[in-house]
Amino acid sequence: MLFSSTEFLLMFLPATIAGFALAVRLISMRAGTAWLLACSLFFYAYWSPPLLPLLLASIVVNFACGRALFRNRSRSFLVAGLIFNLGLLAYFKYAGFLVENIEQIIGSEIVNLNIVLPLAISFFTFQQVAYLVDVYQGKADEPDFLNYCLFVSFFPQLISGPIVHHSEMMPQFRQSARKWLSRSLVPVALGFIAIGLYKKVVLADGLGPIADQVFAHAANGGIPSTGDAWVGAIAYAFQIYFDFSGYSDMAVGVALLFGIRLPLNFNSPYKATSIIDFWRRWHITLSRFIRDYIYIPLGGNRKGKHRRYVNLVLAMLIGGLWHGAGWTFVVWGGCHGVFLMLNHGWRRLRPRSGAPGFMTVWTSRAVTFCLVVIAWVFFRAADIDDAGRMLQGMFGLEPGRTVLESGRHILWLGLVAFIVWCTPNTWQLFRKADPVVVPAVAGEADEDGVVVQTVMRFRRSVMVPLIVMIGIVGLFVVIDRGNQAQRFIYMIF
Repeated sequence: MLFSSTEFLLMFLPATIAGFALAVRLISMRAGTAWLLACSLFFYAYWSPPLLPLLLASIVVNFACGRALFRNRSRSFLVAGLIFNLGLLAYFKYAGFLVENIEQIIGSEIVNLNIVLPLAISFFTFQQVAYLVDVYQGKADEPDFLNYCLFVSFFPQLISGPIVHHSEMMPQFRQSARKWLSRSLVPVALGFIAIGLYKKVVLADGLGPIADQVFAHAANGGIPSTGDAWVGAIAYAFQIYFDFSGYSDMAVGVALLFGIRLPLNFNSPYKATSIIDFWRRWHITLSRFIRDYIYIPLGGNRKGKHRRYVNLVLAMLIGGLWHGAGWTFVVWGGCHGVFLMLNHGWRRLRPRSGAPGFMTVWTSRAVTFCLVVIAWVFFRAADIDDAGRMLQGMFGLEPGRTVLESGRHILWLGLVAFIVWCTPNTWQLFRKADPVVVPAVAGEADEDGVVVQTVMRFRRSVMVPLIVMIGIVGLFVVIDRGNQAQRFIYMIF
């Protein structure tokens, strides 16, 4: 069930709110929690009911492992839990990829696994791995079963994140007097939902056909012209930006309706002035997971600068594989690992002091954005050969063919570029309402600690009508499309 569908916006969400309100008013907040859990499980099963038992089994086994760790902080319990979680992920997400590569090496078919990838398995698996590790390290309080189930399956964040941390969510689920549907939070929640919906159905879905046309040409064996290749790659960069940002905004808004503050997961990443800064802003909770549970256990920067660079690349390769079982994702993660390594090396060679100037900031942004766009080519392409043809076109290595007929796409890209770089993000608009939990790894400052000011600021008298208008536009688009709603890109991970 998509956030940007009529089923969700006009049926599921109102029914969930009404049931929650009745349960809390007539019975107790715990009854409301049980109702939210039931709705979350229905939300997950709506896509494929046979996969619901897998989610339930994952919850039960991890809760049992966590409880055993609370009783006896034995490494064997932790290892058993990790084997279970990573085993599920390995089978459902990577077994087919492994078999396919072995078949290519030996030149014959071994077996047709025909595995259906469970929705959101990467998200709820990493979330529970973090929980078990923190329990083992003595960083977690023991939850009851009902709250733990909701912690894993809470529908606003279940499908595409954020990857929530137990210390951020458990206290909120335990709180018996949450400010659900409060006068101060409802306008903020609806603002997040309206803006996120507009980002998805108008901006992201509007950019999709531009990127699809260019990448389809490469997939059919053609090489696009240099201009069209860059337009297609940049269109995809903006598409995934607004798609993921839109989901993140709607998740925050929906959770706020029930008095729950989710972690900030998206903070204007294309305003980053370095790749290091980009990963403080893009999928912030995944960056935190990679840092805390992959990079640091590998040794982090504690074993010398050379080992630090190796650890960076290894951590990002794993991060790439987390996104998908394919060599394109491995290369995408490897690119970012190399970019991070070069970024840290450059800092060692050229340490800066004081605040950077205006031109320095925008030059750094432009370079960072170009590197991110190049890496996105591998993320979007169906295979390495398709990505290679796109890059040949982008860098003029082979004569290319004009793919895009109309020049309107340039105006479209110019409009979204202005929105990306010259307007505040949703969190900044509603920051005074304290709508999210801000992870320690995040922040609106660049790597020098200098707050990058936005070019455009909104007064309340302008902001409220604007948000209402874009919310209405987004809802009309959803109703007009009916069953043709486009899924969020991160749903496949």
